[in-house]
Amino acid sequence: MSIKVKVGQRIRELRNELGISQEALANKAEIDRTYVTDVENGRRNISIENLEKLIDALQVQLKDFFDAPNFIK
Repeated sequence: MSIKVKVGQRIRELRNELGISQEALANKAEIDRTYVTDVENGRRNISIENLEKLIDALQVQLKDFFDAPNFIK
């Protein structure tokens, strides 16, 4: 599984835990909703800046974002 897919799955997982839509997440992160859709589906090579915006909007620490079972090989 590619890192793009893993990151997208983790974002979707955390977003669902918060119970918010892609549109709500995009608004909180100040990015386009279609970008969130593409990232969650592993179709985007997300920039570090946008990853930081999304992680902040998801209210998690960077360490906690990557400290998940789907990032373990």
